Amino acid sequence: MSALLQFLIAGLKNGAIYSLVALGFTIVYAATGAINFAQGEFFMLGGMLGVLLVNLGLPLPIALLLAVVGTAAIGALFEVLAIRPIADGDPLRIIMVTIGGSVLLRQIALHIFGPDEVPLPPFTQGTSIKVLGAAIELQTVWIWVLTAIAMLGLFVLYRRTAFGRAMRATAINREAARLVGIDTRFMVTASFALAAGLGAVAGLAVAPLTQTAFDVGAGIGVKGFSAAILGGLGNPVAAVGGGLILGMMESLTAGYINPLYKDAVALVVLLAVLFVRPQGLFGGSGREKV
Repeated sequence: MSALLQFLIAGLKNGAIYSLVALGFTIVYAATGAINFAQGEFFMLGGMLGVLLVNLGLPLPIALLLAVVGTAAIGALFEVLAIRPIADGDPLRIIMVTIGGSVLLRQIALHIFGPDEVPLPPFTQGTSIKVLGAAIELQTVWIWVLTAIAMLGLFVLYRRTAFGRAMRATAINREAARLVGIDTRFMVTASFALAAGLGAVAGLAVAPLTQTAFDVGAGIGVKGFSAAILGGLGNPVAAVGGGLILGMMESLTAGYINPLYKDAVALVVLLAVLFVRPQGLFGGSGREKV
C-alpha cells in the first residue's frame, strides 16, 4: 500500500508540472489557433535563469521572481519578432516558426549557460513529510501549491478582470474583438508572455529536484503538449486534468510495468487521443454555434 501511495504521489508531482506546461500550450492556442512548440524552451529558460541569478548572489525569492519575469519578457519578444509578422497567415506557418524558435532558443542557452546540468536550491529546507509510509518532498508540495495558484490566478484573470475578458474575447473572435476596440495584437503578445511565465514557473519548481540544463525543454514540451491534447486543447481546466492523468499513468507504468516505458507513455497517449478522441477527454463535440 505504501508503494502504491508513493507512486501516486510521484504521479501527482509530475502531473502538476505537465499541467503548468500544458496551460502554456492552451493559452497560446486559444489566442492564435496554433501550437507553440517553443513552450518547452520557456520551461528550460525559467530554470536556467533562476540558477544564473542565484549564482550571481541574489536571494532565492528575488531570483525566482526575476526569472519568471525575464522568461515572460522573452516570450513576449518572441511573439513580436517571430509570430506577429505572420499572425494572419496559415497556422501551420506559425507552428513551423515556433519549432525553429525552439531550436534557436536551445542553442542560445547552450552558448550562454553551457552544456552541464546545474542545480537550483530547494525553495524550503527540511526533511520529507511522511504519510502512511510514503514520503512527500517539500519541493513537491511547492509544485502542487504553485499549480493551484496558477489555476486560481487564471480563473480570476479570465473571469473577474477586464483585461482577462479582453483576452478571452480575442481568443473567441479576434476580428470582432478588434472592432469593439480591443488591441488584439497586444492581447496575443500578453498570451505568449503569460504562457512563457507559466513555463518558467514549472521549470523553477522542478529544478531543485532534477537539476536543469539547456536541453530539458524538448522532452517536457512533448509531455506538456500530450497533456493538453489529452485533456482538451483550449481549455485550461482540461489541460490541468490531462496533466495529472498523464503523470499518474507514467508513474504507475514505471512502478508496475517497466521504468524504461515511462517516457513512451506520453507519445502513446498522444497518438491514441488523436486517433480515438481528437477533442480530448474533457473536450466537447467540436460543434460551435455561430
